[in-house]
Amino acid sequence: MRFTEKTAKTVEEAVKIALEELKVAQDKVEIEVLEAPSKGIFGLIGTKQARVKVTVIDNPQEAAVEFLKDVLKTMGLEAQYKTKLKGETLYVDVFGKDMGILIGRRGQTLDSLQYLVSLVVNKDRENYLRVVLDTEDYRRKREQTLIRLANRLAQKVRTSRKDIVLEPMNPYERRIIHSALQNHPHVETRSHGEEPYRKVIITVK
Repeated sequence: MRFTEKTAKTVEEAVKIALEELKVAQDKVEIEVLEAPSKGIFGLIGTKQARVKVTVIDNPQEAAVEFLKDVLKTMGLEAQYKTKLKGETLYVDVFGKDMGILIGRRGQTLDSLQYLVSLVVNKDRENYLRVVLDTEDYRRKREQTLIRLANRLAQKVRTSRKDIVLEPMNPYERRIIHSALQNHPHVETRSHGEEPYRKVIITVK
């Protein structure tokens, strides 16, 4: 969490200096007056300056939406956003026209955007917040597609007794495959290779 402490002749002046350093507006921070200014004896001896602590309010939903608005604006897209913070996961859904552009080939564009949003949201955070970015219900549809694929290939492996190596997938999609087949009585899965070319292998038990 970002914060700074500043001193000045007045509280207002100290806050202004802090805001300039943090590069945020006053409505985005919490202000704590650590020491009030005093003039001392005869206004000269023992004079104390004001000292304040200014902390940037942690609002991951707002940070995510503001970032996405800027990105989509450069792409010539307008959208609406729905966010939900559940535990240590931030869910962001994007709605609008031509959202297929955000998905890209096999979700690669969406995954890249999700990664960038995660960087923005987790900047200066003490506890990591997982980000799940979605549009047009792509994540759910993709999960269902991968589960069907896993079961179909598992049957093929069982019949042919030969391993099947899937195309490279991101960690999220590999977890779906592993989870779909973790209790399968005849096949098992493992991952092989280095990112971003890491693949799932389905093999006979």
